[in-house]
Amino acid sequence: MAAEFWFNMRTRLVEEGPQSGSLDLAGPFATREEAERAPEVLARRSQAWEDDDEAERAWRSDES
Repeated sequence: MAAEFWFNMRTRLVEEGPQSGSLDLAGPFATREEAERAPEVLARRSQAWEDDDEAERAWRSDES
């Protein structure tokens, strides 16, 4: 089985295989490098979701 890498949101460290509690982890990632970029990826995804939510709210208010 290929190694999986996880980003620990509490310690800000990459773990090979889940070593911490699931509430602290983001992943799995295929490579250590991907896991190291987790905060950037998660921030971009969060912003995209917020943008989508805002667009939907605007659309719904235009519908009324």
